[in-house]
Amino acid sequence: MIPDPARFLRSLFDRAVEVADPMRSLAGFLPDKPKGRVLVIGAGKASARMAEAVEAVWGPCQGLVITRYGYGRPCQGIRIVEAAHPVPDQAGVEATQQMLHLLQGLTKHDFVLALISGGASALLCAPATGMTLAEKQQVNAALLASGAPISAMNTVRKHLSRVKGGQLAAAAYPARMLSLMISDVPGDDPAFIGSGPTVGDASTAQDARAVLDRWQIPVPESARAALAKSQVVPPGDPRLSRTENVIYAAPAQSLAAAAALADPLAEVRTLGDRLEGEARDVARDQAAMATAIAATLKPGDRPILLLSGGELTVTRTGDGVGGPNAEFCLALALALQGHPGIHAIACDTDGVDGAAEVAGALVSPDTLHTPGAAEALARNDAHSFFATANAQVITGPTLTNVNDFRAILIQPPAA
Repeated sequence: MIPDPARFLRSLFDRAVEVADPMRSLAGFLPDKPKGRVLVIGAGKASARMAEAVEAVWGPCQGLVITRYGYGRPCQGIRIVEAAHPVPDQAGVEATQQMLHLLQGLTKHDFVLALISGGASALLCAPATGMTLAEKQQVNAALLASGAPISAMNTVRKHLSRVKGGQLAAAAYPARMLSLMISDVPGDDPAFIGSGPTVGDASTAQDARAVLDRWQIPVPESARAALAKSQVVPPGDPRLSRTENVIYAAPAQSLAAAAALADPLAEVRTLGDRLEGEARDVARDQAAMATAIAATLKPGDRPILLLSGGELTVTRTGDGVGGPNAEFCLALALALQGHPGIHAIACDTDGVDGAAEVAGALVSPDTLHTPGAAEALARNDAHSFFATANAQVITGPTLTNVNDFRAILIQPPAA
């Protein structure tokens, strides 16, 4: 038996975050600092920490990185700009324009290091021609509320941008570019990390329109008009020929580190690092799995730990405050109905679940002692519920982002 399940589960989450810290993991993927002009650019919730890690090896560098408010880091030469996420703001627009200006006039003798992590989709903001920032904000908000998977959302974002879908790399051509990425997307496809600003994209405007239609996402007419003028850069475009994209940190590594930490105390079963779907549906499925396993355990058996990653979604129909991880926990608690042997945690490794400054929540057999769980789930108000239950996980900025972390601990019955 594990005597303090909440502390145990939190230690696993903390370990998953720790191994994805750019200060621990990025240096091994940096080449020797090239001779000549070197420019460092980037965007994402981990990008300022990545820039800090670069300068720890290379020393002061010229460049510009855009990160989320509160996620800035002290750098020696690289300028750090903070902007809004998940819905972009004017600060992001202005910083993106400044970044594009920095890339003008580069030659084949110059070198660009791009640092890309989750969050870049909102932080790198250059609305398509004919769209205003307000209209771009409207589209982003509608995408986030739609329940569409991240790959579908990013398909739309690419075609409504002048910087995503390979366009940032094209702007740097003919300079040589190395793009180092932290993956926060199921499947680790670099084309979807931050909407792939340095990666060629094979999708079409018709694909983007199909996403809008399938998930019934309302957008202004300017957005539909902009799709007809999309300028994403296709794979094989000569302007991408001098760009190398490298994913150096991914969810699988963090799950493996958590599993290694847990192994002496529990039998670990990993369900995968790329789960997608509606948070409450996945929660019900995993609750059924956990209760079935619990029914097979006898006193003295080893506890079982179910680990999973990926990116779940929430189709917002209520007016509450929540995110996919907290909603997963709330739906899980309701499905478990206070099962005495099951505890769980679900958190976003960037420390922000949805748009709230809350990483996620913990579930215990006592969770439903707090009244109003079903009503909170109906209103998409999981953060408020877990605040009342004193079961939120609040980390502050983690300075990294390798997607969601979920762990369900199934303890054997007492003797």
